Amino acid sequence: MTRPSRKIINSKLSKMLPNAILESENFHLAMTHRSMGGNHNERMEFLGDSILGVIITAYLYNALPKASEGYLSRLRASLVNENALAELATELSISEHIRLGSGELKSGGFRRKSILADAFEAVLGCIYLEAGMEVARNFVLDVYQDLLKNLPCEDDLKDPKSRLQELLQANGHDIPRYELVSVTGEAHKQTFTAECFIKSLNIRTKGIASNRRKAEQKAASSAVEKVLTHVK
Repeated sequence: MTRPSRKIINSKLSKMLPNAILESENFHLAMTHRSMGGNHNERMEFLGDSILGVIITAYLYNALPKASEGYLSRLRASLVNENALAELATELSISEHIRLGSGELKSGGFRRKSILADAFEAVLGCIYLEAGMEVARNFVLDVYQDLLKNLPCEDDLKDPKSRLQELLQANGHDIPRYELVSVTGEAHKQTFTAECFIKSLNIRTKGIASNRRKAEQKAASSAVEKVLTHVK
């Protein structure tokens, strides 16, 4: 179903999709944020999220026949998380198409990662509904082509604490010990300092972040660099 012809925005997205899709009721809905009230894109975003997961999962499964399930899972997560989707939405200039309520518009909602990521998934849901799975797959693989050509290695996808522990165990060293050193600032804006200590190598590093988990990860990341100098 199509609506009366609308002005087509000259964005990268509009150059990739035929007018039949850009002028469809489904595309209009896909670009309508809930701040507009009434019908909005959340159901279509739900559909697009599932379709994206299937397409990326199938691609990785076929492209990396020797990859472990854990590596494949981490790869998929790195490709379909909010940051990745928001960056792709920005490259496609999806924000130029999004319809926001006045409140979201004034607060810069068209730049918000969550809104951009959801809109990207909603567009994919729209493409599937208007043109089918094969067209949706081709769209995803086209948009993702640079990311899929430069997939990170397995170690790069591991969080610093996991990578540090595996590195230490592989070289016969003690596992690290983490300690929260301090918490400063007001309750709504605290700063956490955590320490990572590796006794057998006498390595001690610190990490500072907005929560304890991130502080420990930063301390672990610094420790990885120091451990690598010992095991080379």
